[in-house]
Amino acid sequence: MDINESVILKSLQTAFLAGKAIMEVYRKPFGVEYKQDNSPLTIADKNAHLIISEGLSDTGIPLLSEEGADIHYDIRKNWTDFWLIDPLDGTKEFIKKNGDFTVNIALISQGKPVFGVVYAPVPGFMYWGSEHGSYRLDVSRLKKSELENYNTIRSLAESLPCVTRTDAYLVLGSRSHMNFETETFIAELQKAHKGLSFISRGSSLKFCTLAEGGADVYPRFGPTMEWDTAAGHAVAYFAGCTILQADTQLPLTYNKASLLNPFFIAYKKNEATS
Repeated sequence: MDINESVILKSLQTAFLAGKAIMEVYRKPFGVEYKQDNSPLTIADKNAHLIISEGLSDTGIPLLSEEGADIHYDIRKNWTDFWLIDPLDGTKEFIKKNGDFTVNIALISQGKPVFGVVYAPVPGFMYWGSEHGSYRLDVSRLKKSELENYNTIRSLAESLPCVTRTDAYLVLGSRSHMNFETETFIAELQKAHKGLSFISRGSSLKFCTLAEGGADVYPRFGPTMEWDTAAGHAVAYFAGCTILQADTQLPLTYNKASLLNPFFIAYKKNEATS
């Protein structure tokens, strides 16, 4: 699928507006509901979902969101292209108010993420990736008018990877998830990489940190849903990273009958074969 500049611009603007709505809730006291699976839900999740759904509606591409995930597989299995979004990825981090949450918008074509935007409204960084490459933009420094033209946005963005490191081998993990499998994987890495360090990030910022070059590997031996990973997957992949299923070493795919991802490992460029 050809991703044109107008689609990218619309996605970036929509992510920004969703992030702005999230921050309006974040700055004030708010309540928390719990879904049937005991995962938290706030008004910020709902508001962001509505903004993104409305913002992308004129693209004519069907949309699947965490907050509207009851679309039956018999319907969506026929979708060649569709938007896959998580309006507020890292709701637990949002509730803790540690800033590690994001807006995720991905475009899936033939089961693969062909474009993704991740916006972290607290630090003000926006990441996106497509066949044209991956980029990082400090939105907090922009004037409103500068968000209206893609060429302007692109000229102000940094290409990824953009971080040069000479420090120890870095493993990315989750702020909210750590288990035996992950600890075992890290222990094996320590045999090959002396001085290995572990850094913790929430939400899809782990993929973005990998795409920047700020870490070497992100193992995920715990449950994630397709909307959790799709946008970050695109950012990392188009920055040269490799994302593979942990057991089969095949790429992650999307729009499965079950929207639950298998365990996976994401590697910085060249790390998968090193």
